[in-house]
This record gives sequence, structure tokens and C-alpha cells, in this order.
Amino acid sequence: MAIIDVTRSIPRAQLACPPFPLSAVRHIRRLNGSTQAHLMEASDGGLYAVKFQNNPQSARALASEFLATRLGLWLGLPMPQVEIIQISDWLVTHDLLRIETDNRLTRCASGRQLAFRYMPDALEHLPRGLFDRVTNREDFIRVLPFDKWTGNCDNRQAVFVRQGKQYRAILIDQHQCLDAGRWRFPDLPHHGLHQHRHVYRDVTGWNSFEPAVSRIEGIDRFGLWQFALELPSEWYSHDTQALSRVVERLYKRRNSIRDLITRLRHSANNPFPNWPR
Repeated sequence: MAIIDVTRSIPRAQLACPPFPLSAVRHIRRLNGSTQAHLMEASDGGLYAVKFQNNPQSARALASEFLATRLGLWLGLPMPQVEIIQISDWLVTHDLLRIETDNRLTRCASGRQLAFRYMPDALEHLPRGLFDRVTNREDFIRVLPFDKWTGNCDNRQAVFVRQGKQYRAILIDQHQCLDAGRWRFPDLPHHGLHQHRHVYRDVTGWNSFEPAVSRIEGIDRFGLWQFALELPSEWYSHDTQALSRVVERLYKRRNSIRDLITRLRHSANNPFPNWPR
């Protein structure tokens, strides 16, 4: 079937893209991680982790992470607030913002970049003995259909925010969805799994993955394009045909999720000990 470029066929959808008034006003520090994000204060007074177009994983990786995070939030999964933030030439020059690649420093790109609301007190690891205190531990199960759908080629990443004596899991780092900047779907059984398998102990059947599975299976092309059209075109080199192919693949893959999870279940990596065969 021919790939439909919806950016041409329904121009009114372009009007649904709101302006992005968020802009960086102050640089705070560089953050750890392969994408070399920087912590910045934005015009709304909030703190954001900002990833730049010329990060080591390519500009298209920003498009992958933004699109995947928007889809995850639409599914009701607990992911960080994601925004597009304007970075001025003045700020890049004044604060000497740089990306390091191959032992060489490169000036950070100005213009529209990717921003996530910063969570300063989040824990990267939580002892297994405290997992019962996670109020939304079922989201580790519900995110698996999402990770299979979007082709997340990394382990499932999460942090934990303390709420009194309990914790809330926040699902982070969607940058390896769509295989980062490569925009493909290798679909290995272990892709998208959390490193600690005890998070899947409550899986007893397909109902454990609801409502995520049914909602993904019910999305249509126009729904997908509503999210895709939010992407700054410079993040994917203005290649609308490549974007169309990704949207079409996501649309077709919505009916493959159960097969992908079944492959995982019958693999050596099976993480569902309480799902009767």
C-alpha cells in the first residue's frame, strides 16, 4: 500500500500545532548521560533537562523521543512533561554551551530543542524490598505494549519520586524508541524490558496490559499524525517522506503488539512466571 503523506492531504491539521512560547532564560549546569543534556531554567519559571539537535545521537533522536513521549502520555503512562524550547544564540555563546564528540567540542545548536521537566529528587534505583511501596507499579506492565509498539531498543528506564512513605514511578528516556535516529524496528524479544524482572510478577494474562493494548490498537492514522505534526521539521531534516513512513509503520504495528509480547513470553527472556501457559 502506498504511503500517504498526510501533511499534504489534510493541511488543516497543520493549524492544530500550537506555537511553542517556552524559551530558556538561564543555564544551570550540564547533566550526565549519553545525550549530554543541560539543565536550564525556562521562561515559565520551571527547570528543564534540554537535549540539543546536535547531540551525539542525532537530531532525529529528538524527534523519536518527543513523539514517543507524547504517545506515552496520551496512553496515560507516567512520563515527564515534554516541551519544545527555544534556545537563543546569545545564551549558547554567553554560557559556552558545548557538545563533546570524539574528544572535540562543538557549539550547541540554537533554535528549537527538546526539553523535559526536571525532577531533582528522583531516585534512579529502588531496592526490591521497597517495590511494594510503589503506588503505580502496574505501569511497568502497561508500558510494555508501548515499548513494543514504538520499537524501544533500550531497557525500560524509570526513576522513583518519593511521596511520603511511598513512591511513584516515572518512565523516562524514550530516546531509543524508533531505534533512536535510525527510525526502524529491530523487534528483539528482550527490547523494552526493565532490568529487574520482579516488576512483571503481577502479569497473569492479557488483562494485565489493559487499557494500553486496546487503546494502541484503536488509534487511527489521523490520530498518529496529530502527534507527528507537532515535531519541528528541522529535527528530521524536513524529510516528510521519512516521517510518513514512520507514521505508517506505527499504524500497521498497532496490530502486532500481542504477537510481539507472545514472542517474548515464549522466549528464554520470559519475564512472566505467573502467566499460565
